[in-house]
Amino acid sequence: MIHSKRHGEILRLLGEEGTITIASLAERLGVSLETVRRDVRPLTDEGSILKMHGAVSLPSMAGEAPFERRMRENAEAKRLIARMVAATIRDGESVMLDTGTTTSFLARELLGHRRLTVVTNSSDIARTLATVNGNKVYMAGGELRSDSGAAFGVTAIDFVSRFSVSHAVISIGAVDAVAGLTDYELEEAEFARMVLSRGQRSLVITDHTKFGRQGLVQVCGFDGFSELATDQPPPRDIAAALSQAGARLSIAAT
Repeated sequence: MIHSKRHGEILRLLGEEGTITIASLAERLGVSLETVRRDVRPLTDEGSILKMHGAVSLPSMAGEAPFERRMRENAEAKRLIARMVAATIRDGESVMLDTGTTTSFLARELLGHRRLTVVTNSSDIARTLATVNGNKVYMAGGELRSDSGAAFGVTAIDFVSRFSVSHAVISIGAVDAVAGLTDYELEEAEFARMVLSRGQRSLVITDHTKFGRQGLVQVCGFDGFSELATDQPPPRDIAAALSQAGARLSIAAT
């Protein structure tokens, strides 16, 4: 079929981000939800895209591992955040990173650094930064999760608790003005909480889509970290909670 200009834009956005909600597409294209639903219908019928639970994706993404798929979601925003944070880390410093797509982007931005000491539970981050530029990489042990290739549990928490680093960095799944930082898995939340406690600087990195969400398990309140780095200004209630707790807010420039 002959695609309209908007069909082409939908396919372009999906090529960049992998999976996008219908609501996000409507906002990005400046049209109504009903218009987006009408636009995606012929693309779905011809098999160009897949529709699922209020979102759409490219068929090629459907077979990807969950972590790989998440790496494609809001990729440009995560890259901007990672680039900004990497610029604040100096050669020779120590960094602790939990597993997450935004921290994986940060690891890639740190490939230009030298002599870093890196502590992580992520096999992706360890592979990215080990054996290059004189880095030392310490990886927490334990069973690796099949979806993310990361280690969790008592062994992993005990391992990272032995280190004190210059920069302790976590990514987070949800940020709410009342609940603070929350995640969706108990072991991930417990590990993230320990990471934040091990740094002279404790940094949370997340893109704007996580604002206003609440996960199942609290990681900490706004007084549990020193800085939040993101790609867009947060809602007023979250900005106020950050300010009241004395946490610094850093926003990546486009």
